[in-house]
Amino acid sequence: MSPISSITPVTPVASPEKITGAASSPQGGSFASTLDGAIQGIEQPGRDANQAIQNFLSGEGTELHTVALATQRAELAFNLGLQVRNKIVSAYQEVMKMQL
Repeated sequence: MSPISSITPVTPVASPEKITGAASSPQGGSFASTLDGAIQGIEQPGRDANQAIQNFLSGEGTELHTVALATQRAELAFNLGLQVRNKIVSAYQEVMKMQL
C-alpha cells in the first residue's frame, strides 16, 4: 500500500470564472416562449386533422387515408405532450419532496 501523502489533489476541469450557465444569458428566449412554441406544436396536428376531416366530410377531394394519417399524427402529438407533462409534474413533485 502507498502512503496517503502520495495522493495528488484532483485538478478542476475548468475554473469557475470560465463556466457559463443558463442564468448568465438566455440564448433561446424565455421559458414562456419555449412553452408556447411547444404547445403550438402539439395543437397544430389536431387542427390539421380537424381540417382534413371537414374536407373529407364536405367532399372536397380529401381521401380517407389522408384523414386517418392526420388523425394519427394528432393522436401521437397529443400523447407525446401528455407524457412530457407527466414527466414534468413528476419531476416537480420530486423537487418539492426535497428537504432544504
